Amino acid sequence: MNIVETRELSKSYTFDSGLRVEALRGINVTIEEGDFVSFMGPSGSGKSTLLNIVGCLDQPTSGRVFIEGTEVDYRNSSSLVRLHRQTIGFVFQAFNLISTMNALENICYPMYFSGVSRSRQKQRASELLDLVGLGDRMNHLPSELSGGEQQRVAIARALANSPRLILADEPTGNLDSGTGKMVTDLMKKINREQGVSFLVTTHDPEMARTADRVVKLKDGKITAETL
Repeated sequence: MNIVETRELSKSYTFDSGLRVEALRGINVTIEEGDFVSFMGPSGSGKSTLLNIVGCLDQPTSGRVFIEGTEVDYRNSSSLVRLHRQTIGFVFQAFNLISTMNALENICYPMYFSGVSRSRQKQRASELLDLVGLGDRMNHLPSELSGGEQQRVAIARALANSPRLILADEPTGNLDSGTGKMVTDLMKKINREQGVSFLVTTHDPEMARTADRVVKLKDGKITAETL
């Protein structure tokens, strides 16, 4: 089964000056359930725009997106909320942890909006911290964690509501090579053992080597795909 499919997906931006920028041009891509796919390309190639549209954080100018076989209706805010709460998890380059919450509380946060009981939130968050190797850091604030530890907490948070798809935008971009490899290996382990699909944008060749498939973008178009 396809977890993601895009058909003739395009996105353009028009600025006050009248300048029109084509960020995506007719993207057709299919991601099967359980795939780990990396999107690579220079800055401005459209990688993050594609990820944001698939993740329903932005909407296309034209074209269609299907998540688990159902077309995304970008005008239906309640259906987008359901996708964010039930199907899609996010990992960002800048971690985006809440600075006033400790690691456990950051992971509990998305479960609160899904109506999970407080006791189950804590149990699930504790299990996820153990999964990412940070069971002994649950009471630490983000400022008390290294960059690699913060990103591992962010990965655990992305898993909180048991999504079937994780979108990761340059997840190793703020990390040194050794820490980046640790994060890459962790994501691949989750992909392999739990069957969670990953779409990752990256400049990191280590992550590209780990991926099942690499899709290369340039000027908003797919230029190559390699297995």
